Amino acid sequence: MIYIDLKKYRKLLIVMIAVVAIGVTLTNTNWLLKILYPKHYGEIIEKYAAEYGLDPYLVAAIIRTESKFDEKAKSNKNARGLMQISEVTGKWASEELKLDDYHEEILYIPDTNIKIGCWYLYKLKEEFNGNLQLILAAYNGGSGNVNKWLKDPKYSETGEFLEDIPFPETKAYVKKVMKSYKVYRIIYR
Repeated sequence: MIYIDLKKYRKLLIVMIAVVAIGVTLTNTNWLLKILYPKHYGEIIEKYAAEYGLDPYLVAAIIRTESKFDEKAKSNKNARGLMQISEVTGKWASEELKLDDYHEEILYIPDTNIKIGCWYLYKLKEEFNGNLQLILAAYNGGSGNVNKWLKDPKYSETGEFLEDIPFPETKAYVKKVMKSYKVYRIIYR
């Protein structure tokens, strides 16, 4: 008889735990969003975002989109690290920022990668007068391409905004980062 009672209480306990878990999930999904949109490397992101006048949530959104916070990420075009810095951008940044003993492997170091990525975003922000769509398109597709598209009425009627982005990867990238950026701003502010 005791065996049956314990079995009954065990089932009741499992049902109660399930009800509480479902209730918490339905009333507070913020914890789930924070798992899907993490803020890894938060101190480094905050440091360099502040140094270069950037929103740290934008930087986190770019890292999430570029590498999913994998510091060892390497693209098929040899872009490296958290913010997927290309060899050319890494070399240019190392000269401008006077980084000693530059070699491509330092792009895997989170502090260095985020510093270079934020510096590059700052350069693009200056070049494109703070227009986020153009900054993101240039970060992914190159500023030369964005400037070319702005001059082409097929892609830009005003020369200040892109009505269309001809590279499918860049178009999808801009949308992805913008979505992540909105989510970061909602869940962390």
